[in-house]
Formats: sequence, C-alpha cells, structure tokens
Amino acid sequence: MPAIFRWILRLGPLNPIAVRLVQNGSRRSRHMYIRSAYLAVLVIVLLWSLLIRGGQAQLGYRELAEAGAQSFIAIAYLQVLLICVIAPVFMAGAISQEASPRTWEVLLTTPMTAGEIVLGNLFGRLFFILALLFASLPLFALVQYFGGVPGRSIFASYLISGCAAVLVGTIAITLAVSRLAGRRAVFTFYISVVTYLAITMAIDEMIRSRSGNPGVTHMTVINPFLALRALLNPSSYPRAAETGSWILRHPVSAWCYGSLAVSAVLMGMSTFTVRLGGFITLTGDKGNGAPWYRKMFGLGAKGSAHRAPRSVWNNPIAWREAAARNSTFGRILARWSFIALGAALGISLLAAYHTGTFNASDFQLALVYTVLGELMIIALVALNISATAVSREREDGTLDLLLTTPITPSSYLTGKLRGLVAYLLPMLAVPLGTLALTALYVLSGGLGRENGVMVQLGTQAAANNAPPLMAPIMLPEAALLAPMVTIPFITFCVVIGLQWSLKSKSTISSVIGAVGVAGVLSGIVGLCAWKSGADIPVLGAALSALSPATLIFACIEPGSALADTIDQYGLPQARVALVIGSAIAAAIYAAIVYGVHASMVKNFDFTVRKLAGVK
Repeated sequence: MPAIFRWILRLGPLNPIAVRLVQNGSRRSRHMYIRSAYLAVLVIVLLWSLLIRGGQAQLGYRELAEAGAQSFIAIAYLQVLLICVIAPVFMAGAISQEASPRTWEVLLTTPMTAGEIVLGNLFGRLFFILALLFASLPLFALVQYFGGVPGRSIFASYLISGCAAVLVGTIAITLAVSRLAGRRAVFTFYISVVTYLAITMAIDEMIRSRSGNPGVTHMTVINPFLALRALLNPSSYPRAAETGSWILRHPVSAWCYGSLAVSAVLMGMSTFTVRLGGFITLTGDKGNGAPWYRKMFGLGAKGSAHRAPRSVWNNPIAWREAAARNSTFGRILARWSFIALGAALGISLLAAYHTGTFNASDFQLALVYTVLGELMIIALVALNISATAVSREREDGTLDLLLTTPITPSSYLTGKLRGLVAYLLPMLAVPLGTLALTALYVLSGGLGRENGVMVQLGTQAAANNAPPLMAPIMLPEAALLAPMVTIPFITFCVVIGLQWSLKSKSTISSVIGAVGVAGVLSGIVGLCAWKSGADIPVLGAALSALSPATLIFACIEPGSALADTIDQYGLPQARVALVIGSAIAAAIYAAIVYGVHASMVKNFDFTVRKLAGVK
C-alpha cells in the first residue's frame, strides 16, 4: 500500500484513538440506550404523523403525497433537534475526560502526531453521531413511497444535520485541547449551543418582522434549523432573488460550507496548540500578586493560601452552596456579567419602545424572546449546579467527611436546596426585574408616550363589528404572577437535580439525567398549557399558568395565548383565571418539591451506603 494511503488511514479509520473510542463506546449500555431511544422517537413521530394526516378512509394520490411531505418535514426537523441535543452528550467525554492533564501527558509521550491526536478524538466521537444519521436513512426512504418528497431534499437535510454534528464536535475537541475546560464546562457547552440557536432564531424573526420580508436572512446561514426551514418551506420562507447575495440565494450551501470552514479552522488551531500545552501555556500566568480585577471582587492572588474570613449562616451547608460558588473570579464574572447584560438589555428594550424605534408588536416579540431565553438559561444553570451538588462531593471524597459530622440528612439536603436557590435568586432578578420594570412603565401610562401603551387584541371579537378590544403591551400583574410561578419552578428544577445527583455515580450521568427528566416534564406541561390556553375558555386560561413560559407569553400577548377566553368572556375574566391558575401552579410546584425532598431525606442513608466508594 502506498505511504500516502497509510498516512490517510492512520488519520481516520485506523487511528488508534478513534479505534479505542469506537470499541469502548460500542460496549457501553448507555450509548445503546441513546441510539435506541433516538430511532424510537423518530419512528413514533413518523407513524403518528402518517396516521394523523393520512388515516382517512378515502385518500387520493394528492392527499397521500401531502401527508408524506408533511411527515418528512416533521421528522427532518426532529432529527436536527435530536442531533443538536445528542451530539453534546457524545462529545461530553472529549471535554470531561480528555481535558485531564494526566490524559494529555500520556498521549504526548506516544509517537502520534498532533494531527492524529486531534482527528482521532474527533472521528472516534463523531462516529456514533454519524451512525445515528445513517441508521435513520430507511425511515426517510420509506416516506418516498407516499410521494411528494424528492430524494434531493432528503440528502440535503442529512447534509445539514451532519454539518451541525461536525461543528459541535470540533468545538468540543477544541475545548478539550485548549486545557481550559473541565467537567464543569460540559454544561456550559450545552447552554452555549442552546443559547446560540435561540438567539439566532430570535434575531431572524425580528429582522423579518421589521423588514416585512418573509424570506431568509443572514441568520439563516448560521443556524441549522433556519437552513432546514429554507430547504423544506420555500413558499413561507423564500430565498432571495437572483439579484441578491449568494448566501441568501443558497442558504443551505452557505450553512454547510460555513460550518465546515469553521470546523477546519478550529481543527487547525487545535493541531497547533495540542503539543504546546493548550491555550493556558500560550496565555500564561503573569505575576504573583493579585491583579486589580480580583481585588475588586475581594479575592486574593490566584493560588493564595489565605482569604478573608466570612460570616457563616445557621445552616453551613446552605451557606457553602450559596457562597462557595462565588469563590473564583471566573464564576463571579460570569454571574454578574449575566445580571448586568440582562438588566441593560431590558432597559434598552423599553427605551427602544418609548422612543418609537420598536413598535408594539416588535417590543412584545423582543420581550418574549428575551425573558424566556433568560429563564431557559437560569433553568439550565439550576439543573447543572444541583445535579453536581452531591455527586461532585462523592467523587472528591467531601461527602465522606460531611457524614462524620453531626449534620443530619434533613439539614444537609435542606441546606443544599436553600443555598442553591439563594445563589440563583440574583440571576432570577434579571427576567423578573425586566417584567417588573415593564409593568411600572405600563402603570405609569408609558411616561407620556405619544401613542400610549395600549394595543388592539387580534381576537375574533375584535374582528367583528364590535368595538376593538384593547389591552396594554403587557398585563401589569405579570410583575407579581411571574415570580409566584417562576421561583417555585426553579426550586423544582433544583430538587430534581439534587435527586439525580444523590443517586447517580458521576456528575456527567447526573447532569444528563436531570436535564432529560426536567426537559421532558417541562415540555409536556408547557405544550399542554399553551394549547389549553388558546382553545379552552376560562379553564384554559388557568391552565396556561402551569408553566412559567406560557404564563409570561399569556401576560405579554393575551390576544393569542387566551383567545377563546377573551372572545367569550372578555379580558377581565381571563386575567382573573390567570391569577387563580398562577396560585394553583405555585402550590403544585411547592407540593412536588416538598414530596421529593421528603423522599430524598427518607432514602438518604440507603442511597449513600449503596454508592459508597464510587468514584
């Protein structure tokens, strides 16, 4: 065999690192369960879609082709979503395991080149993701029997999903090679992926709303969901005319080329830094004294053995969870940067509406995306820190020391819950403060704004000959209802994370389990609340408060969120039902938190003894 072929094979299929990762991953039951669940979800969605759209007694060829096309669109979007969710799971090992300095010390003593080390990690972990894509190909081929689905669209959707997986994988490998990431960076990686997708979709919606052009934007070429939408919905999301720029005329090709180009640049950077010790060696640590920015936050020099004394709460566990997470400069900076940027964004939105830069619909859309995006980030942070609260102490041996003290299981778990919620409250003040500031603005009549703060509701009653229904840009009671539901909901996320952290062997498994359970439960409750609020009078308005997301949406856009209630009974009755529903939702979340906490306290000794010695 020519030497060039042996070199290429050693970079990819015959790479020792890739072979090791594939062999070890193939033996893990968790990977098998993930692959089985992935295919099961696609099959169930496909069958449900075909039965709903094509289950009529009399069905012509046209209706059959339409049912096949709609089913293909549903599973194509679902596949991209699952790839974006599952890819960080498979790539998490690259961040948590390969980021260990000892692992790199062993790798760097081998005769493998820098390119072989980097590409071996990438190909070995991408193998499982790409295998999922190929495994689902028969499902997409099955849809072609119904007609209406060209083969070109199927392969283009696979190309979009594959490029998204490659991009996520290269980012994870870059984080591992840089030595700047550890196990705690896994969830930051997750949050970054979700936040990026949400922000780009929100900007795309804002650009199209303000310009009046329903077509693709520059956000389309940097978001896989928008690129897939341009491919599958050309009528409602058209591409630019032939006179437009190339990226707007070919958004799918632009996304694929762009993601592969970014991946190539990241791989080049990783190859360059892998034998230099990562970015830590390149940046270096200059000086032994404490820099000014650490002194500003009351921190000493990095690695110093002394720190200023602090006042401890009555429950030391609660104090430790609330205060110790602010013990490093990076954590303090990240937390207060989120608070400062969120406050500035909320004030900027109100200023833009007050000055006329945003009209009412633009302001409502921006407010919904901003507040819900911030709440989603806080919920993910709550799940992350709670899911590692106990399992991290089990791994480093701290839990064994705590069990020798007079601290009881009840005070230990109560302290964890109280301390984590106290740590999250300043972050919750950002979205809740934005809603409170908007409520004050509404109650003050817009501070003399020229057109006031009232908007017409787009409901059926307003469309008839009856006088148009008017409502403020946001129901002012949102300032009270949102905290009433959101704080118990975040507490619910924390207690779910604590439960998984208590019974899981490692931090990675506890985080993944907590996010999965909380995500499924929140998604089901949110979808039911959203559908009930729009279609069921009165009771639906109360049910829409079961989820913080649907509650906030109903307070900002009641005309669409509480349509049937407003049409039949009016806006005042809908607002009363929303208040009652909020009180019921807060009581339900509080009862769940109490029940889960009591169950953890009861089974604490048994669970801890069962996992004793697990690292």
